[in-house]
Amino acid sequence: MATQFPPPSKRQKREAAEIASKQQDVDTTIPDGTVRIRFVDQATGESGSLPVLTVPLSQSSTKNLEILLNELKDQSDDRIPYRFFPNGANEALGDKDDLYNALVKPGKVSAESEVVLQYAPQAVFRVKAVSRCAAAISGHGDNILAIQFSPANSGRMASGSGDKTVRIWDCDTGTPVHTLKGHAKWVLAVSYSPDGSLLASGGYDNDVRIWDPTSGKGVGGPLKGHTNFITSLSWEPYHLQELNRPRVASSSKDGTVRVWDAIGGRIDFALTGHKGSVTCVKWGGTGKIYTSSHDKALKVWDATTQTLVHTLSGHAHWVNHLALSTDFVLRTAYHDHTRKVPATPEEKLEKAKARFEKAATVGGEVIERLASASEDCTLFLWTPLTSTKSLTRMTGHQKQINQVTFSPDGALLASAGWDNHVKLWSAKDGKFLFTLRAHVGPVYMASFSADSRLLASCSKDTTLKVWDLRTGKLKEDLPGHKDQVFALDWSPDGDRVGSGGADKQVRIWRN
Repeated sequence: MATQFPPPSKRQKREAAEIASKQQDVDTTIPDGTVRIRFVDQATGESGSLPVLTVPLSQSSTKNLEILLNELKDQSDDRIPYRFFPNGANEALGDKDDLYNALVKPGKVSAESEVVLQYAPQAVFRVKAVSRCAAAISGHGDNILAIQFSPANSGRMASGSGDKTVRIWDCDTGTPVHTLKGHAKWVLAVSYSPDGSLLASGGYDNDVRIWDPTSGKGVGGPLKGHTNFITSLSWEPYHLQELNRPRVASSSKDGTVRVWDAIGGRIDFALTGHKGSVTCVKWGGTGKIYTSSHDKALKVWDATTQTLVHTLSGHAHWVNHLALSTDFVLRTAYHDHTRKVPATPEEKLEKAKARFEKAATVGGEVIERLASASEDCTLFLWTPLTSTKSLTRMTGHQKQINQVTFSPDGALLASAGWDNHVKLWSAKDGKFLFTLRAHVGPVYMASFSADSRLLASCSKDTTLKVWDLRTGKLKEDLPGHKDQVFALDWSPDGDRVGSGGADKQVRIWRN
């Protein structure tokens, strides 16, 4: 029988943790020698005041480089985790990599040459990949077409279905909380307000309805005005809202966008100008409303003056979807990974504004990037606040693109298409990074984890897949649905993924 070693004592664990926090063990298999390193900020492309350093090869592990960079930037007390991209590579060094084995030994660089390491900060918290179905809940009588978690926590989730109802689920216990009845036809879109206190839904009956998700009751009557079905909903960002007067924008197949006073129950104004169905609406953090349409154009509107600012053209076919680089912070307002909610309305407003400004500021100015996905199999990247010309056109998909989404940190862009692939791009310049291949049917949606390290996707092939974005490899394959999966959302706190589709079941996934 093999000798059983006793587990390490508390003292041994503590000593090991202290060593690990200081630096990684020196690898004795690496030969003597040094390598010259220049650190360059990936966002600006400049090294600033950081010197070029000579580092022993035996100590050039990712962890030691991270400690070194934090020391150089005077952040040793409050260390930030970084990803390193050697010589502008698309793939970052792994957590356990070192420069000798990753670059010198394979002959990618010589030990005498200078290695340029582009660095990008990672989220200080880490989300675990979901790996199992924690609950499969029946209740809906038809296809589930839309799903969204509450921004406050992953304990509540709303789903809209072809059975004319919206349902709210308790994800902690896997049970239904409320069934919201009122729509006369399919529910196509559901959207929580940024503070989580209201829920909007829109459907095939041309109506927008506002609900109180806590009580399950409607707030006022249906908001009528559209002459065709609702395609998408977007709430006014929390830091721009008038006190106790949240507004929601709805886009419709009738070619218009209408902005509603959610509590007052009446229309504020309508935006007309598109010549075809409006497919998507996004309300940006600077007070601009962005719309995409079947007329191939994107339009930028000013919500204060209710006027058209720009028309962005370039696509050769219908534009299906839009994404903003600030979508995540606008959706979650003052809720973040610390789960500490400010006490007063003023503090909530301040925190929501600060989070938006931090996410949108690039090189000292507020830049909201916009991505558009089209039937012409291409994506465009725009900075609509500063220019009507696109930054770049992204090609590679073989069929039309369903959806595009930015990572919460604004560094990555994912597109899901009918060619069975998800593609990953740099959100800074639109450079192609990876094709995520594993689905065997059209991919309908993708959703990033809150720390931007993982991506979940759902497909006609009945599965969900979770991807590791550092390597572009499949991390988890999640079968379970009995039919195609239309809707997907990763909760803003990172704990759960919700999905729904043609099998009429809501599934909650956990790690």
